[in-house]
Amino acid sequence: MKCREIVELLEKLAPMEMACSWDNPGLLAGRWEKEVRRIYLALDATDQVVEDAAKRGADLLITHHPLIFKAVKQVNDGDFIGRRLLTLIRQDISYYAMHTNFDSAPGCMADLAAGRLGLTQGKVLEPLGEQDGVAYGIGKAGRLPRPMTLKELALAVKEAFRLPFVTVYGELSGKEKLSLCAISPGSGGSMIAPALAQGVQVLVTGDISHHEGIDSVARQMAVIDAGHYGLEYLFMDFLEGYLGERLGGRIAIEKAPVAFPEAVV
Repeated sequence: MKCREIVELLEKLAPMEMACSWDNPGLLAGRWEKEVRRIYLALDATDQVVEDAAKRGADLLITHHPLIFKAVKQVNDGDFIGRRLLTLIRQDISYYAMHTNFDSAPGCMADLAAGRLGLTQGKVLEPLGEQDGVAYGIGKAGRLPRPMTLKELALAVKEAFRLPFVTVYGELSGKEKLSLCAISPGSGGSMIAPALAQGVQVLVTGDISHHEGIDSVARQMAVIDAGHYGLEYLFMDFLEGYLGERLGGRIAIEKAPVAFPEAVV
């Protein structure tokens, strides 16, 4: 099966027009007509991921985060992006990234993450547009399956996403029961304002800075920082299932092992 045909399946799931204007998803390296017999899935095109894809004989690497975000003026072994691109091209591995188009497409990242928490009555947190009358965009706001204290919810997030830890901004010893929650996988500092506008009591996201966290609490909304990777690595399992159903076993699909990039010591 050609790389082009697999990309058509991916863009039927998450059309390119659903990506944010600043983003750079798509076929970032390699050949459209490459014959694909093995796919390797990962969240990021790290050195380890690129090496593993090559060792396993992958013909197509698919990641969530694009390795290339801005113009590359030189491709050489003097920096990490160049080194990875050289390896991919030398090994004839086509490389495709699906980022904010996957974040925002119905049934993809936002809905998957909201489903993990059991949110109901879901609304798009930051709408980007509509397709066939269905709104799409970044993040999801809704009601928790039952009212919880902030500590109970933090523990529920850890369990739902199988995380080693979360960082909480808010009063963990508080007895107030929370019902209105938003979740925005990835870097969620820009999602604080939309969450406040929807009357959300707690935002679950990643990459929250000190000032973003304490300022959110001052505005009566707690924040649970579950990590950028921690909320998005579900991309790999979902895509394995999506492609597996449509390719019918004709192409081998492998995933990078789950490896949290941060640790607490």
